[in-house]
Amino acid sequence: MKNKYSPNIDAFLSTLQNNNANYFPLAELGVHPKIKEQFLSNKITALDDEIEFWYKAGYDYIKLQPIADFNPMKIGLGENVSYNDDGTIFRKWASENNGVISNFDDFEKYKFPSAKDFDYSNFEKVKALLPDGMGVVGQYGDIFTMTWEMMGFESFSMALFENEELIKVLNDKLGNLVLSMFEYLSDSDAVDAIWYSDDIAYTNSLLVSPDVLDKYFFPWLKKIGEMAKRKNKPFIYHTDGILYDVMEKIISCGVNAIHPIEPKAMDIGEVKQRFGNQLCLIGNIDVDLLSRGSVDEIRKNVIDNIEKAGYNGGYCVGSGNSIPEYVKLENYISMIETVKEINSKL
Repeated sequence: MKNKYSPNIDAFLSTLQNNNANYFPLAELGVHPKIKEQFLSNKITALDDEIEFWYKAGYDYIKLQPIADFNPMKIGLGENVSYNDDGTIFRKWASENNGVISNFDDFEKYKFPSAKDFDYSNFEKVKALLPDGMGVVGQYGDIFTMTWEMMGFESFSMALFENEELIKVLNDKLGNLVLSMFEYLSDSDAVDAIWYSDDIAYTNSLLVSPDVLDKYFFPWLKKIGEMAKRKNKPFIYHTDGILYDVMEKIISCGVNAIHPIEPKAMDIGEVKQRFGNQLCLIGNIDVDLLSRGSVDEIRKNVIDNIEKAGYNGGYCVGSGNSIPEYVKLENYISMIETVKEINSKL
């Protein structure tokens, strides 16, 4: 593999810890497999192909997930595998009205994975394959999201008043399983930083009340943050939406960096002004602009963001969510090349 720009995992980690590394890293939660293949002009079929993409695109890390199946009975799934916008496997149980667990009988019958079912083999192999200077970000998430998805959002909302014990039992089951992943990630010598993703907000409001998040989300975020702190690994948290009402709680859980500063929900300049002394900011390049805008507009967006959020370090450039398959390849490349050009002049 050849790359004009050398990865610098140490500078990336320093940026996540809100230090001024005189460097603006690239960072994405996910890039759709089709975009990766277009970028490389070849198929992604193995771990070394994944490494080649993240390396040649200019990232300082490869993002890896444990291989896990929380729906082993394939309830609600068609035969064909599909992908989320971030390139992860699409997981579905049922409609947003009624999920697969609406009572304790459903819970007892549902086949959950066990912690020993999770596959970490890529983490065991990756270090020997990485180019010099490149690291690993270990990622998983969705304790809160899987809780309401498995119940269906309407059923989940009703259960908050009528059957909250079911929510607690399901949330604890899922939380402890995902927590076991972060125990592995925090202990692994191959993992340099930890990334937890779990959406808690819309563009205009939180998904549920802060009291509900205090019960079924923040305790898990805090536990993961404590693991990361014990191992001195930067902790990134992803959620879409507007977060001003809960940002201090997020920070108190040990989060070092917040992603993706959704541009339709929050102004990155305001977030930097209010929280930039406590958090590294990641993202904010508009996905709609990446999909429908021009190369010059992307370049301007990147430069504007660096001026607003990167003036004293603590900012990583990336999309305002992830890189879905409908993003224009030339716009994605424009974002990458603009960052490389700026870094080359620092």
